Amino acid sequence: MARLDEQARGIYPISATPFTDEGAIDWESADRLTDFYLQCGVHGLTLLGMMGEAQKLTFDEAASFASRAIRRVDGRVPVVVGVSAGGLAPMADLTRRVMDAGAAAVLVAPPQGLRTDDQIFDYFRGVVDAFGPDVPVIYQDYPPTTNVFLSPSLFVRMVSAFRSMVMLKLEDCPGLDKLTRIRDDSGRDGLRRVSVLIGNGGLYFPQFLQRGADGAMTGFAFPDMLVQVYERFVAGDHAGAEDLFDAYLPLIVYEQQPGYGLAVRKEILRRRGAIGSAATRAPGPRLRQADAGEIDALMGRLERRLGGR
Repeated sequence: MARLDEQARGIYPISATPFTDEGAIDWESADRLTDFYLQCGVHGLTLLGMMGEAQKLTFDEAASFASRAIRRVDGRVPVVVGVSAGGLAPMADLTRRVMDAGAAAVLVAPPQGLRTDDQIFDYFRGVVDAFGPDVPVIYQDYPPTTNVFLSPSLFVRMVSAFRSMVMLKLEDCPGLDKLTRIRDDSGRDGLRRVSVLIGNGGLYFPQFLQRGADGAMTGFAFPDMLVQVYERFVAGDHAGAEDLFDAYLPLIVYEQQPGYGLAVRKEILRRRGAIGSAATRAPGPRLRQADAGEIDALMGRLERRLGGR
């Protein structure tokens, strides 16, 4: 598989990691889930993100899960792998494993505790040096979890300094002004234009596209909808893209519940036949009867809205 570059576009769903009810990786469901994403028409696939419960996997589980999915994809779309960890050594080790297996790029979130622009810059300089110049790096900007704030000027500075930084996964919420400033500053300074994919379940996706985003990298359980919205938008049908997005917006909002969103997404994926169990690995959220009833109502409402088109 070719390495990812600044031209990356489209929908890169963050894969769940399927578990059995007993907490083991469900390898049959892992294969089925990979096939599901490909059947949705995605433009790429992201493994071992926060949606993938990567922090709950052992090193061997993470490497095996990523390698198996990459083999299953078989070069049909680029595969990004999250490698964030507590130190550069384990990150570099996992990076070598997944890049050797055929990954197209790695996704890195800064560790908690970085407070200044210089601290963040120096950390990613260490990342780039540890991985080597041939490994494409994606900056995962998710302040609600990392408590690290990436300023537009700092990202532009890193793009200028690190040729292997090819993408920003923008999850500062809402982040619309941040994207505008990154695009404006890069254009004014004559810097290369890197890819920006947005997260947060796809919230504000049409607005981000209008501001210059190149797609989405998120775990929303209807990646096929995001693909259709993106493709309508780039074809010039902006109103049609927004109309389709609006039909799914109640589910997007419901999935964004802090602490419960992962369980909601896995339950919807289970209902769609993509995985065998909605179980999360402990410690993780579990849905109750009231939650299941709300999902019933939201999915029923969606079916009625789409059936009326």
